Amino acid sequence: MNDVLERLRTESGQSAEYEELLTADPDALAASLTSAGLPLWARELAAYRLGLAGDRRAFEPLVLLLNHRDAPRCAAAAAALAVLDDPRTARAAAALATNGLRTAYALHPVRLLSALRAPESAPALIATLSRLLAPNDPYWRVALACVEGLGALADPRAREVLVRAQSHPRLAVAATDALRGLPRPQA
Repeated sequence: MNDVLERLRTESGQSAEYEELLTADPDALAASLTSAGLPLWARELAAYRLGLAGDRRAFEPLVLLLNHRDAPRCAAAAAALAVLDDPRTARAAAALATNGLRTAYALHPVRLLSALRAPESAPALIATLSRLLAPNDPYWRVALACVEGLGALADPRAREVLVRAQSHPRLAVAATDALRGLPRPQA
């Protein structure tokens, strides 16, 4: 949390507006999210604080930040969404993780799906990993996060894709570990 706040303080130029948002009540934070002309750092700060407070008015802005090209923003949004505990979060993360046009930004949605352990988690991770097993796919970090997430979920539906992942040098060790954690197939 302190890293996020420090990053946003720096982005704000240590402005008075930052200090106001840092101490604002939930209604003021929610109102700021709909204010015209608010800089990105201010919207992120308001959404992040609301998310950590469990205020569901933060859901849409946090999902937008989860899909941002800037990794620290995505990470902060994922952390706040995990705390927010909104039932829509898993569906939104699954949609972002499985969007083939946004794979470069899918790392944090994939990690969030793993942390949520929702019904949507394993199917989305399986679908994303399946797509990333193509030869020379450049998104091996996202694929590795899928493998690690599937290992944490220990969902037997992941067996086939994890076996395929073992043939990829950057994924082999993690895939083997994940397979060890799966329940034994029924005879």
